[in-house]
Amino acid sequence: MTLGLYNAYDPKTFREPHRRVIARAGDLAMAFNMNLALFGFPIPDDCKTPKEIADYIAGTTSIGAHGDNFVQLANLGRFHTFPFPAKGFPPQLGKVVLTTCRPEPRKQYSTAQLADMVENGQSILLVFGIGPHGTPKEIHAMSEIDFEVTGGNFSLETCTALGAVCGALDCKLNK
Repeated sequence: MTLGLYNAYDPKTFREPHRRVIARAGDLAMAFNMNLALFGFPIPDDCKTPKEIADYIAGTTSIGAHGDNFVQLANLGRFHTFPFPAKGFPPQLGKVVLTTCRPEPRKQYSTAQLADMVENGQSILLVFGIGPHGTPKEIHAMSEIDFEVTGGNFSLETCTALGAVCGALDCKLNK
């Protein structure tokens, strides 16, 4: 499983909200044995590799043992960056699952259905929109599956949603 963060904040300037959500997602990915992928983040020019990005973010946060968990994730080769997906997400990351509080009924999967996919060897990319408006409509069209974690279509703050999704899937996979 890969946590995919889609940048819907400022696409030109790397800001504090970028650093904080990346550090938190890196911590969750490490804790729940997932990978982390960033899409469309304006990474500073002097950070070229995933390890350099992780070291930079670790040096600016107290989240996740002062960023050590995120650095460890990068050292394990489980952190990657990509440009905005123009024609789709990288297929090597698995089936695209949009995390949303407004799932399309025909595309909606339950936690159990996602866990079954993973247990049967299917890789999945859980896409989270980072920013005040979540993912744009064109990203919704790129997902094969919609996932709403609360069961009641509640809109959650991004980091709360990240934790809820990771925890819910972990509970189903490690029954």
